Amino acid sequence: MNGILAAISRVVVWVISAGGLPALALLMALESACIPIPSEIVLPFAGYLVGEGRFTLLGVATAGAIGCNLGSAVAYLAGSRGGRASVERFSRHSVFGRAELAMADRFFARFGSAAVFAGRLLPVVRTFVALPAGIARMNVWTFHAFTFAGSWIWCYVLARIGLSLGHGWASDPRLKTAFHAADILVVVALAAGLGWFLVSRRRRSRPR
Repeated sequence: MNGILAAISRVVVWVISAGGLPALALLMALESACIPIPSEIVLPFAGYLVGEGRFTLLGVATAGAIGCNLGSAVAYLAGSRGGRASVERFSRHSVFGRAELAMADRFFARFGSAAVFAGRLLPVVRTFVALPAGIARMNVWTFHAFTFAGSWIWCYVLARIGLSLGHGWASDPRLKTAFHAADILVVVALAAGLGWFLVSRRRRSRPR
């Protein structure tokens, strides 16, 4: 895992260093279009560049959120035009697979429109939540407003962390491991919460 993260980090560093904020927006767009480019690496490096005087925090957060909207628009369109059958076919060839798509689907079914905003603040779910929103034909303007708001907060917080860590974000592999561990903890928490919800609903539906 550390080897994979190191390789991704090198690509991220090169792309953002060469292309600036437009490149940052592109990377975030790819992540939101269900391509596995972890924003937990992209944004802290952008935050480090804030400390070097190349970007501003507001610029990074805004460029990242715009990229998220662009990528999410593609995923939303895939869901709204292709429907559930198309998304299920996609999941068979996705790097993440059906489990992650199903997680986002259940998350959206449980919380509705609010899931788009909340989902943008959660690893894994944030990458896929546009697909069930598209399938449900959520109002497109509401979808983009919630996507931008949640994504802006996510981008700002991670960039702020990168600014605080400085050079250490790239030189200390423990930081990358910590980001990955945080993702795992969030996924486990979501799975536990979803399990509790399903068990509770099943108990309530049983005849007395």
